[in-house]
Amino acid sequence: MKHVIFYLLSQQNEGELSAQALLACDLAANAWRQGKRVIVTCETEEQALLIDEALWARDPDDFVPHNLSGEATTYATPIEISWKGKRNAQRRDLLISLQKELPEFINSFNQIIDFVPVDETEKAQARERYKQYRQLGWQLSTENV
Repeated sequence: MKHVIFYLLSQQNEGELSAQALLACDLAANAWRQGKRVIVTCETEEQALLIDEALWARDPDDFVPHNLSGEATTYATPIEISWKGKRNAQRRDLLISLQKELPEFINSFNQIIDFVPVDETEKAQARERYKQYRQLGWQLSTENV
């Protein structure tokens, strides 16, 4: 069964990173600890670089192995950070989407995490994605943050 969890955010931004980007980092780390391979797909390369930096800035005890799409690595990392138009073809268990529209490759996933931000424009975009997932037959649920 294909399932999307929408996280309903209650705050906006903390510094350069949005509340959804910070939560995406935590959710990716938790999924990795559960043995899942994750892709975090961003709207822009700039956003991907900010998430990469945020993951590097975590406490050493909270480190999660990750890389940006297209980076040359000896071994595939469990967490990949991509952006529109950039994606490796490695198999992943979970898609964490920070994009404003449905990523074109959603059908290769069974589990997706999406976000409903506080900003009204972004909230309307999230509602549209919710409708599209429902039309595609995905099981939907929401979580308050």
